[in-house]
Amino acid sequence: MSEKIHQLNHEPSANSYRNQRVALLTQHGKEGVIGPTLEKLLGCCVEKVDGFDTDLLGTFTRDIAREGTQLDVARKKARIGMELSGLSIGIASEGAFGPDPLAFMLPGNRELLIWIDDRLGIEVVATSSGKTNLSHCLAESWEEAEDFARSAGFPEHHLVIRPVDENHPELRKGLADWASLKDAVTWALDLAPNRHAFIETDMRAFANPTRMENIRLAAENLAQRLTSLCPACGAPGFSLGGQVRGLPCEDCGSPTGEAKADVHRCVRCDHQLLVERDREHASARYCDYCNP
Repeated sequence: MSEKIHQLNHEPSANSYRNQRVALLTQHGKEGVIGPTLEKLLGCCVEKVDGFDTDLLGTFTRDIAREGTQLDVARKKARIGMELSGLSIGIASEGAFGPDPLAFMLPGNRELLIWIDDRLGIEVVATSSGKTNLSHCLAESWEEAEDFARSAGFPEHHLVIRPVDENHPELRKGLADWASLKDAVTWALDLAPNRHAFIETDMRAFANPTRMENIRLAAENLAQRLTSLCPACGAPGFSLGGQVRGLPCEDCGSPTGEAKADVHRCVRCDHQLLVERDREHASARYCDYCNP
């Protein structure tokens, strides 16, 4: 079922998750931002779940490769947390790093949260993309290592050290003070035949405040989605699910690749709403005819 409208009402009639218990499987401190954010905005009770080493699903230090997509791993974490806790609602977080979509020369961080509610048979996914301090260097001395550490925001942002290069199997992580860092750099330089220490930022959530802030923003996005109810079936998670392109060129009127409407979809039923954009025309610079 589709319907064309000019404005959506995102005010829910009731909070579907007030006082509901939600399982969160994590061992890297994510409950510190996800819990308070969702408890404030949804009124639910986020319960940290232990009993499974989430590093087995992949590590940022590359000693265990992640299998599947970012969403696949988040879904697996949520399901494991639900199974261990016996709860019917679960949430999980998974991060990824790569080129920033707006500044391709700089690294970016994309955080994904998935909410699974087996009572309603729904999955709701939310993301947040932002800056990151993701970086590394190959140091030949303590002075070079110290300069890198300061540029990376150490000690608030933790570091990881390896001898030789990024592929060496031995490493020291959890470095969060200057004395430990200097000891690790000395260890790596002494062990490396090439007298090099590979230093990189620790991207685990508890070790990286910049990443933790992106997780908090993703939790806010998730809460917004969960408080938007489907007009047809009342399920949470009614939100942007696609775009309709073809906004006409301002000069020749030909369709362009620019979006002319947004499609909001329900995660439970087939209901969707088409929401027209405010713009009536696209700039000629986006037109394949006027600007081939």
